[in-house]
Amino acid sequence: MNTLRIVHTESSCGWGGQEIRVLNEAAGMIRRGHAVTLLCPPESRIYQEAGPRGVPAVALPIGRKRIAGVRAIRQWIKANRPDVMNTHSSTDAWLVALAGLFLHGAPPMVRTRHISAPIPGNWPTRWLYRTATRHIVTTGEVLRRQVIDAIGVAPGQVTSVPTGVSREFEPGDRSRARSQLGLPTDAFTVGIVATLRSWKGHRFLLQAFSRLGDRTAQLVIVGDGPQSNALEAQVRDLGLAGRVTMPGNQRDVLPWFQALDVFVLPSYANEGVPQAVMQAMACALPVISTPIGAITEAVVADKTGMIVKPQDVESLLAALERLRADAGLRSHLGRAGREHVLANFGEEAMLDRMEQVFRHALGASRPGS
Repeated sequence: MNTLRIVHTESSCGWGGQEIRVLNEAAGMIRRGHAVTLLCPPESRIYQEAGPRGVPAVALPIGRKRIAGVRAIRQWIKANRPDVMNTHSSTDAWLVALAGLFLHGAPPMVRTRHISAPIPGNWPTRWLYRTATRHIVTTGEVLRRQVIDAIGVAPGQVTSVPTGVSREFEPGDRSRARSQLGLPTDAFTVGIVATLRSWKGHRFLLQAFSRLGDRTAQLVIVGDGPQSNALEAQVRDLGLAGRVTMPGNQRDVLPWFQALDVFVLPSYANEGVPQAVMQAMACALPVISTPIGAITEAVVADKTGMIVKPQDVESLLAALERLRADAGLRSHLGRAGREHVLANFGEEAMLDRMEQVFRHALGASRPGS
């Protein structure tokens, strides 16, 4: 069987790296000739974004763990008979697993874990991972070990498949990008591209940036989210209104990366290998980040980037000052980071590995049977 009928389910109504990976992976599989459908809540952002990205989407009531969602998924599977179900959040994973209990010949379920949030060790969770799920995918090796250690899943049942970086992410003309975006062309410019969530660490970046010795430096915060108002208030309180640009969500983030001197992601929780980190590295930017989740699989300390302590303004400030003062180091880390990402985190490699996972899931027996 060459062509697969793949279904992705995503119950999240948020918007960030996880949802973008789902759509990019789905679109990539469609380019390879597979039949792909996304099941998601009608109110979700991913439902709105799927069509413009060429991914067929079906709206189902799966935003919460309710019987209506189980029934809707069961009916859809019965009518369409996909080869494999790839779930991405806790809620849709449970709904798909329960729907399979009441459906003869249910397709195998592949569960992708995108973040490093703790996994409950209770028996329902063990059933979900060890029995209901045919194969587990994580976005980094650290997350893979977490699943194996926390749930006792057999190592052969868990595969690390980091998110692949699109070929479009490459270095560009910094001055032209800044002119295009209305940024000062000659200022040292630091940036972050991430959903405005607390654990992304924006507030620590703002504190460190406010103490930089270069008072003409600029900070760009691309993204939107629940911390938007709090961060805007922090910018005002720190007296940074003229030096911080917050353009909100951007459909095309490439010029924003190309406009920067340094990229920072000071996360302190819930990460795999963040797409924004790899995109920045592909653009040959020096990256400052933290040892959270599987970040250090991309950002190798002092080789492909700089690693600082989470929630530590002093160490973040020291890294920023070091890179601000040393253009040669910025260039060296940027080149090394780009080489590392291109060699290990390409989009086609991600698609190759996911195809292998899906075919393995189709041929493997159900765990515990």
